[in-house]
Amino acid sequence: MKLGIIIGSVRQGRVSGNMATWVANAAKKYEGVEVEVIDLLEYKLPMFDEAISPQYNPDRKPEGEVKRWLDKLAEQDAYIIVTPEYNRSIPGALKNAIDLVAFEMAKKPVAIASHGSTEGAQAVAQLRGIVPAVQAVSTPVFVGLPYMDAQGMTADGTFEDAGGYRAGQLTAMLDDLVWYGGALAAARK
Repeated sequence: MKLGIIIGSVRQGRVSGNMATWVANAAKKYEGVEVEVIDLLEYKLPMFDEAISPQYNPDRKPEGEVKRWLDKLAEQDAYIIVTPEYNRSIPGALKNAIDLVAFEMAKKPVAIASHGSTEGAQAVAQLRGIVPAVQAVSTPVFVGLPYMDAQGMTADGTFEDAGGYRAGQLTAMLDDLVWYGGALAAARK
């Protein structure tokens, strides 16, 4: 299973990259899972301004950064979106990136790893409503870190509780994602 871990923040000083490393390190331990971190900061995506929704435009021909983004998504079998919570929602850059998607994520599982003042719970709730719109499947289990834990995380993905309760949450989320990944891959055949 090819797993794309999407860093959903492009903000200076972000900690989402550190959290993505923590998630990636754990995911790499799963047999048959090939992990790739996909950083939105590496894609200079324009603001979505197409006249027709991507899913309803049979003549759509994405170019440049949009095509590169969509091609990268299409390569994956499953996703984990790592997102902070900004103003009780997800970052605008992440929402814009998802708005550009047509069918690249269709019938594939999406797990969510979040961080923020309430463990990113409101960002998770927002994504649970957005993900099905691109015909992807939001998996039930997520991992959330409180603001202070996320702030204390290092670039190599370690922090004070990296091996405790939070590691158990992460394992449960990854187990869930692997199960959904296998089930949906079989159903897509």
